[in-house]
Amino acid sequence: MTVPFKKTLLLKEFPPLVGQEIGLSDWITVDQAMIDGFADVTRDHQFIHTEPEAAAVGPFGATVAHGFLTLSLLSTLAYEAVPVPESATASINYGFDRIRFLSPVRSGARLRARFILRGLERGDGVLTLSLTAIMECEGEERPALAAEWIVRLSVT
Repeated sequence: MTVPFKKTLLLKEFPPLVGQEIGLSDWITVDQAMIDGFADVTRDHQFIHTEPEAAAVGPFGATVAHGFLTLSLLSTLAYEAVPVPESATASINYGFDRIRFLSPVRSGARLRARFILRGLERGDGVLTLSLTAIMECEGEERPALAAEWIVRLSVT
């Protein structure tokens, strides 16, 4: 079975892309309902995330998304923005070499991600992409997060 990826390229088109931006996602809104849902799943109901009145006088002036919520959005943003080989059958999150939460994501903020291909390794039926992911917050100078992400693709 082949997974229906949103953007595909031929496998031979990947090597020249190393060092270049390979994807820019659309904007996604991080609203209070999303933050509250994440709080419920993770059981992290700290007031800065879930209590707008208390958070208004807290360190960020409003409720903010959990850092891990922001990080988890990379999956959906990468799905729409990052091309994969036509022959890919599965995409697996292999991990991160570095993650930095650089600025708060206030409730109602819009985020998008830029993806830069740092490296590429081809193994037996596997293509490993090393990506720099930069999560931008609309209207903010500093990114919300920056991460060095490793994704493995099963390829035929």
